[in-house]
Amino acid sequence: MSATQGPAIRIVRDRTIRIKVIDDCGLACTFCHNEGTPVTADNKGRTLLPFVSGPGGTGRVSIYTETNGVNFLAAKMTPDLSFRRAVRTVAQAFDASEVHLTGGEPTLHTEVSSLVSALTGMGLTVGMTSNGERGRQVMPDCSAAGLNRVNVSVFGTTAEELQAVQSERFKSAGLAETKIRAAVQTIRAAVSNGVKVSVNIVVPGMAHVDRAVNLIESHGQFADVRILTSIQDGPESIAAIFEVLTRVGAEPVLRTFTAGTSDERTLYRALGGRAVYVKRLLPVRLPDTCASCRFNNDTDCQEGYYGVRLYLTEQGEYMVGVCIQRMDLCVPVAELSKSGIVEEVRAFKDAEVRRLTDQYGTTA
Repeated sequence: MSATQGPAIRIVRDRTIRIKVIDDCGLACTFCHNEGTPVTADNKGRTLLPFVSGPGGTGRVSIYTETNGVNFLAAKMTPDLSFRRAVRTVAQAFDASEVHLTGGEPTLHTEVSSLVSALTGMGLTVGMTSNGERGRQVMPDCSAAGLNRVNVSVFGTTAEELQAVQSERFKSAGLAETKIRAAVQTIRAAVSNGVKVSVNIVVPGMAHVDRAVNLIESHGQFADVRILTSIQDGPESIAAIFEVLTRVGAEPVLRTFTAGTSDERTLYRALGGRAVYVKRLLPVRLPDTCASCRFNNDTDCQEGYYGVRLYLTEQGEYMVGVCIQRMDLCVPVAELSKSGIVEEVRAFKDAEVRRLTDQYGTTA
């Protein structure tokens, strides 16, 4: 690639479903959207809406709860027949070949390896996003069950760095150090058990540049590093990310668009050959569902259309969502076929593949 050329372009069709398998989490990140649902432990027994967005007794937050119209609390999924039926229905409907376990914190799920086994047994590729709380303990069994990748969210290399993005609950340096150590152990356990690893870093602003640089230098030799913008902080977060890239001598190599979602990421090569990905969210909208949405403008719609999510309510009903800022759009899996969302999403993916292919002159 010459100095005047940009990075190569790759277009991939979205074939992923995010599955919120548990709501529990031992961290209290100030920017957490918790996949759009309230913090279950802080809202049990509430009869009046809206739910509390936090911080409640756990110290956790769910930043969209008070405005996104959510009307259910998320329950822990189990690898039973209902789970398999719901996943199979949604995967077939949206032509998905990969699922991604989220939370909460998936490694706190006592049956997480059985969930992985159930999903791989259905022919699906399985990934996971984790803060690493119990990754060392569960990674061997998850690997044996077929876990393909884990994205470990690491918020600092020191207690002070972790505390900078946590609620008051994490003013204990000892607790923060324990969480950092657990994340490092998860990365090592994944690598040693043959699971691909990416280290995720959210960079809210300039105050976090040093933290991000430290993480790249600490973990880049073991794993890919993915830098994510903070949805809440917008332009300040983007400016800080480019400062990080400058500091580590990163050069762009490959730009990947996931056609049918707002996800765009660029691979950079930093000094020492380290792989650094920068993920940003594009202003992508579903043509019908988003057209009349009150958030459909340049400032209020912060995630765009990111893809399909699967939830389980405390009443035992599986739900499909398409937007964490509009959880009122969630529909029961049992009603998915007559909701119209499947046809809209599939047509939208087809259109996005064509649009991106035409725009960049490359093949999906």
